[in-house]
Amino acid sequence: MPAPRPYWSALEAARHARQAPLAFDTDGQAVDALEHVLSQAVRGQMLADVDLGAFLSGGIDSSTIVALMQAQSDKPVRTFAIGFHEKGYDEAQHAKAVARHLGTDHTELYVTADDALAVVPRLADIYDEPFADSSQIPTTLVARMASRHVTVALSGDGGDELLGGYTRYLRVQRWWDQCGRVPMPLRRPAGMLLGATAGVLARGAWRSRLCKMGELLQASTKGEFYRHFVSYWPDPAAVVIGGEEPETPFARPMTGSTFDAMMELDAVTYLPDDILVKVDRAAMAVSLETRVPLLDHRVYEFCWSLPARYKLRQGAGKWLLRQLLYRHVPQALVDRPKKGFGVPLAAWLRGPLRDWAEALLDESRLRGQDLFRPEPILRKWREHVSGRRNWDAHLWGVLMTQAWIDRYRGPAERQGPVGG
Repeated sequence: MPAPRPYWSALEAARHARQAPLAFDTDGQAVDALEHVLSQAVRGQMLADVDLGAFLSGGIDSSTIVALMQAQSDKPVRTFAIGFHEKGYDEAQHAKAVARHLGTDHTELYVTADDALAVVPRLADIYDEPFADSSQIPTTLVARMASRHVTVALSGDGGDELLGGYTRYLRVQRWWDQCGRVPMPLRRPAGMLLGATAGVLARGAWRSRLCKMGELLQASTKGEFYRHFVSYWPDPAAVVIGGEEPETPFARPMTGSTFDAMMELDAVTYLPDDILVKVDRAAMAVSLETRVPLLDHRVYEFCWSLPARYKLRQGAGKWLLRQLLYRHVPQALVDRPKKGFGVPLAAWLRGPLRDWAEALLDESRLRGQDLFRPEPILRKWREHVSGRRNWDAHLWGVLMTQAWIDRYRGPAERQGPVGG
């Protein structure tokens, strides 16, 4: 019997498409081509026998999807947004402005710390694993809200990975180019020395920055460099007893430019293992189907066929997608610094979630489990609650693991070994 093989590979499709770059006589032709292929994907994914809507954050990706939906609909599209009262996290106002301009039937929900606290105990059930992207909280809430009105929702996920939208791409490319000027025989020992001295001589934020620079200097490939850049806990064994980094695509030789290499890596790791898992499980927990037009295989292959100038221009990513959106929405409504779908987790862990977190990070519990090394975790917790540093992302992974153990293990196993 023949061995099964995938009928389509994101990595192979990207590399094949790059070998035959598209050529356009004008920028306008390029925008026309993207509008055609993406409108086709949106139209196909709007086919449904049930009520349908879309998530709308007011950012480039979701606004473009909603604009193309509304352009092909004979009635107002249902749109849904989440907002926060905390300053710096409220995207709902931008979503409302886009919805008003497009004429959608818009619903928004403002989330409080109490709302988040109510969701946290359900996360282990929803994700069925220690899943630790804190934006799972607003995703769960917006999916729940949308499910009261529609059965299918379209999302704008995928634009950053296809068209270079993450601001980290520019930083990593700049840092990799700078490190590349130092010969590898000198770079590795310099990185080791920097990391060692930083741990002794530096304190606080400077120690973290110097340690990170030491890790990056030791990287010998683009993939290894990028993994160090995006890792919260770069040395698994320092936190998880017996932990080690598994074999991942980051270890494989990457082709093309540094920019292409990072998008490739995110397309086969971060996108399917984090972003899509986060949305799909939050939605399916409330019987809501989600669809992702930007990941239609025709759109995916089209984007990977685009020369770099259509993705990155004037220091910003997603150039071509922005030009398409400007045809439907005034630039002033959507042109602002990129933000992720974040939550004020750092403040919540010092406030309404503090008792919950402290119970899960109890030192005797950590030592009794023989799973985590308590010292680095508790050091970060103390620094976080004191306000000296923000370690919310580092701590959230540990907290989600502990919450999962509480949900699926018995009382004795919460305190004792969890292996076996």
